[in-house]
Amino acid sequence: MNIDRALIADVLADVEVGSEVTIGGWIRTVRASKGGFSFITLNDGSCMDCIQVVADKELGNYDDEISHLTAGCSLIVCGEVVESPGKGQRVELHGREVRVIGLADAEKYPIQPKRHTFEFLRTQAHLRARTNTFGAVARVRSAMAGLIHEYFQSRGFLYVHTPVITASDCEGAGELFRVSTLDLDALPRDDESNIDYAEDFFSRPTYLTVSGQLEAETYSCALGNVYTFGPTFRAENSNTPRHLAEFWMIEPEMAFCDLQGDADLAEDFLKNIFAGILNKCPADMEFFNKRIDNTVIETLTHIAESPFERITYTKAIELLEAADCKWQFPVSWGIDLQTEHERYLTEETFKKPVIITDYPSSIKPFYMRLSDDGKTVAAMDVLVPKIGEIIGGAQREERLDVLTERMEAQSMNVDDYWWYCDLRRYGTVPHAGFGLGFERTIQFATGMANIRDVIPYPRTPRSAEF
Repeated sequence: MNIDRALIADVLADVEVGSEVTIGGWIRTVRASKGGFSFITLNDGSCMDCIQVVADKELGNYDDEISHLTAGCSLIVCGEVVESPGKGQRVELHGREVRVIGLADAEKYPIQPKRHTFEFLRTQAHLRARTNTFGAVARVRSAMAGLIHEYFQSRGFLYVHTPVITASDCEGAGELFRVSTLDLDALPRDDESNIDYAEDFFSRPTYLTVSGQLEAETYSCALGNVYTFGPTFRAENSNTPRHLAEFWMIEPEMAFCDLQGDADLAEDFLKNIFAGILNKCPADMEFFNKRIDNTVIETLTHIAESPFERITYTKAIELLEAADCKWQFPVSWGIDLQTEHERYLTEETFKKPVIITDYPSSIKPFYMRLSDDGKTVAAMDVLVPKIGEIIGGAQREERLDVLTERMEAQSMNVDDYWWYCDLRRYGTVPHAGFGLGFERTIQFATGMANIRDVIPYPRTPRSAEF
């Protein structure tokens, strides 16, 4: 069955009074009057608003079906668009035919017409998109994904699909999910009683990727400017409102680019997607501004219109040490900045986004370009109010000797990265890139307090229900 139906968003906005249309959707509320009428609010997910359908007793299935409808039922409605006598809606639909497609048990349907907590709705992740909040999240998420692709495609970047299964640990943190087909009840062992991965599917230890960066670099060093946009995984036992075990990352890589160019792109990129989401999703963003966080529109507008502050890590430490604050994590040169430090810089010191550069080499991965001082690397983090770091990036180390020294200093097996080192052997060039966590960006744009609520099915420690 392929029903030629109009979207409710289009009917409410553009369809002329007197037009005949067919719509389909799910009932939010239904109210029967004593005069033999039922007033049905129907939503199809195309917009925040529902359309009111008026069904009367003249319909052949009114007594048997329509008068018994409840929240959650699905309908196909054919009828005439008429002016709405109610406030806040231009038109409503007088049903000439109301076909009941699927019923919902009124006593068991969990998404009733009342306010539910987000904690409860996480237990109903398969149905929560039918609520106003999660419908709005889904539309903003979709629109933002489109804006990201549009941004890079319009600037000549090539979209590269990097592997989900990898043998490389890009971040060097060891927080990886292992991929294996070995029988856990009968693991093969070598002569030294170690697990014999030669018997595994790939004949070596493999993992779900934490980043597509290293593979993206290989394409950047052949095709110029590229970007990835795909799922990444971290086996980090973090139960916080900002961490997921599975999330999506956007990672551009640019050949013939240094740290300055990398920072310029990051700033322009954020400004464009935040301005774009305000333009493409005005009703949904107004909802978030009214119901979730009354500063999100102001914050995104401010970011889109203001130059970002740029300071070095050393300067940031000086500012934090001079601050009249009692830090949970004490400040000294060489520490990895925490969220409290990042938020102080963006919210109290500069009151706008901040790009911090030139971090200590001891707290950054092997692939970041070592500076002439031997103590710092050409790294950057983009910080925004409320959440802190939103982008992390760097100029990559293009010198083979320095790269291998850095890898050995971090106890890495250089031979495992022979292909990555080949980029430095054969036509090396300066190149740079960054990573943006998609869910953290949506969380920031919408004001949603918990990152579990901006991805359809959150994966967190001890939680993979759906």
